[in-house]
Amino acid sequence: MITINDAIQFVREVRIELTKVTWPSTQEFLGSMLVVFIFVCFFVLYLGSVDLVLNKIAKQLFQYAIYFA
Repeated sequence: MITINDAIQFVREVRIELTKVTWPSTQEFLGSMLVVFIFVCFFVLYLGSVDLVLNKIAKQLFQYAIYFA
């Protein structure tokens, strides 16, 4: 069972470990953020295009099925 002392010790250890972290500079952060933003935009355009094409195909198939029903 976890006690209050265990939780306090955990928080202390986390704070110690966070002081060891090498944080990125503003320039590195902005560069990484730009790469992620461009990738997300590309992925949205790709998935939107695939969705549009599949939607048109599905509409054609359903129209064809209704026509011959």
